[in-house]
Amino acid sequence: MSAEAADPAAVPRRRSRPRIDLRRLGRVALLGPVGRDRLPAAISHVAEAHRAHHPDADLAILHRAYVLAESSHRGQMRKSGEPYITHPLAVTLILAELGAETTTLTASLLHDTVEDTEVTLDQVGEQFGEEVRYLVDGVTKLEKVDYGAAAEPETFRKMLVATGNDVRVMSIKLADRLHNMRTLTVMRPEKQARIAKVTRDVLIPLAERLGVQALKTELEDLVFAILDPEGYEETRALMAGATGGEDPLSAIAGNVRTTLREAGITAEVLIRPRHFVSVHRVRRKRGELRPTDFGRLLVLVGEDADCYAVLGELHTCFTPVISEFKDFIAAPKFNLYQSLHTAVVGPGGAVAEVLIRTHRMHKVAEAGVVALGNPYAQGLAAPQTEPSDERADPTRPGWLSRLLDWQESATDPDTFWTTLRADLAQDREITVFRTDGRTLGLPAGASCVDAAYAQHGERAHACIGARVNGRLATLSTVLSDGDTVQLLLAQDTASGPSPEWLDHARTPAARIAITGWLTAHPEAAGTETGDAGASGPEGVDSGRPVPVAAAGAAGGPEDRTEPDSGGPQPAAPARTRSGGSAAGVVVDGTDSPTRLAGCCTPVPPDEVVGIVIRGGAVTVHRQECPAVARMREIGRAPVEARWRDEDGGNDPAGCRVTLVAESFGRPRLLADLTEAIATAEAAIVAATVEPPSEQRVRHTYTLQLPDAAGLPALMRAMREVAGVYDVSRAHHPAATG
Repeated sequence: MSAEAADPAAVPRRRSRPRIDLRRLGRVALLGPVGRDRLPAAISHVAEAHRAHHPDADLAILHRAYVLAESSHRGQMRKSGEPYITHPLAVTLILAELGAETTTLTASLLHDTVEDTEVTLDQVGEQFGEEVRYLVDGVTKLEKVDYGAAAEPETFRKMLVATGNDVRVMSIKLADRLHNMRTLTVMRPEKQARIAKVTRDVLIPLAERLGVQALKTELEDLVFAILDPEGYEETRALMAGATGGEDPLSAIAGNVRTTLREAGITAEVLIRPRHFVSVHRVRRKRGELRPTDFGRLLVLVGEDADCYAVLGELHTCFTPVISEFKDFIAAPKFNLYQSLHTAVVGPGGAVAEVLIRTHRMHKVAEAGVVALGNPYAQGLAAPQTEPSDERADPTRPGWLSRLLDWQESATDPDTFWTTLRADLAQDREITVFRTDGRTLGLPAGASCVDAAYAQHGERAHACIGARVNGRLATLSTVLSDGDTVQLLLAQDTASGPSPEWLDHARTPAARIAITGWLTAHPEAAGTETGDAGASGPEGVDSGRPVPVAAAGAAGGPEDRTEPDSGGPQPAAPARTRSGGSAAGVVVDGTDSPTRLAGCCTPVPPDEVVGIVIRGGAVTVHRQECPAVARMREIGRAPVEARWRDEDGGNDPAGCRVTLVAESFGRPRLLADLTEAIATAEAAIVAATVEPPSEQRVRHTYTLQLPDAAGLPALMRAMREVAGVYDVSRAHHPAATG
């Protein structure tokens, strides 16, 4: 129920859009029904705005929807004292002004009837059809009596799922929240702040992603006024002070009109004032505002080609600020936005930002998906023989598809709510190319880990490396717009991610999949408790991916290579045994689980020492391992450890060791090194090839040897490979937690 209300004059407004007089509208609404052939006076302004965009629209269904809404809400009042019907009327007017089609307006008039009155969804469907029924159901809130504290996140989940089938659901929700924010001041301050924060964290990012800038900018100003009243008043005073005196932006606009007229280009040149939040951001960025920072020039033309003609004239007749040029026509934003952005220097050195777009682009920039009309209009006549099938929405963007995918795995409401806010906070999207020519849409800052899960789903658990633009790259590599990505998967399907992949995952789908795998495989998390986010002194460093189990030495080198973030790669934890023994090691005086440290991968006959970690488990390090010194510094006493005497201290399962090969770069170096390793009957568990530096390359291999006695021979064989000038045992940083 949308009960928030206030004196509309108390909320500052920046647009010239006519405001509904709620008190007059309330009196009109109370007059009761009118004749069958007459349109109720209370909805006449909605009809006028609707006909401006859709001259041939049939208003009869709006008439019937209003009559049902008015009769069902009769007697209900908003907190400000107006009849409740004024709220759905105001929401419908907002959508009508944006150009929404008739079905959306019908559902908007009825959007609170099922939630707040005795009207049922079945009644709505019988009288207005399944389209309207679906939209009304999509925006109907879940009852707190049934869901408790989870009602709000689960309501948003329900709306987002419905939006996945029909974007008009979220259009109605955004208009509903805008009117509530306009009339919020009668609520208690703490409730105002709570609603404003949800609007800031969820609704405004959704408005941005759906391209509905007209709603987004006004919501931003209303939230700004509530959450930062001092900053808002300061910005308002600055904007009020800028209205007096000579306006350099008007002078530049006049010069632009003259230039385009002389060039024979038909264009409309407008001054577009910035809204409060935009001015506030510019001030924070520059420190001091210029007279031209309170607005931008908007040039509207008829055709796409005219946009570039305008750009050419401006850059020819004015001095352009090249760093400000952006072409969102050739490369539209992920929210449908298209425009050319530039800045020119006018008389006296004044700099004016200029937006160049067609009238159609301008409509889409303001109204986003609302301006696209009904995406199902062509298929409405076809009978739905399988009503359970999801309708494919041609306006459904990639970010929404990803959101709907990961939300299925976030069964806990708190996890969903937290992850949703974090996902929506990523307000820019990039496009990367797969090797098959298809594309992946990812948020800015996404890494190869995110690309792997976006392309392969849970198969990405076996990812061991990547090529970015044809070159080997680390799994933590941050991708840029236009990159080509090839993901390398291990042949061993039992492979899995490490906890450190979470440090590089930006998409919820990747994080949820990794966390789920680590929860199901606690031994891979580095602790017996299965804490996917924890790292212990056994050599797992939270800043670097730990290798998954890769194919053995018999596989091709491409399939066995996993680049990481530029450092040596720790080995996976050794098999844990009870009784204080692991991999041929005996730790005196304890029955705790024991494992070999991944940071230094000790093997016989190395001198070893044990360190007690979280949960009482013991990791065994080489004596000279830097982790041992750090453990001593934080007060953790080492315990004595030694290799078992039987079998010469060798474990029947072999031993694991990490070697670093330093070499000069040359062709086939990787193949020759892996061939030397395979000849020594060692299996490659994971491998890292760091980016070349001054023609030098560092390879880091985690290897499984059948016998520690073969380690010296293996190191000699690797040193004999042409170009290799050193092979040494690795010491990796270990966490101290």
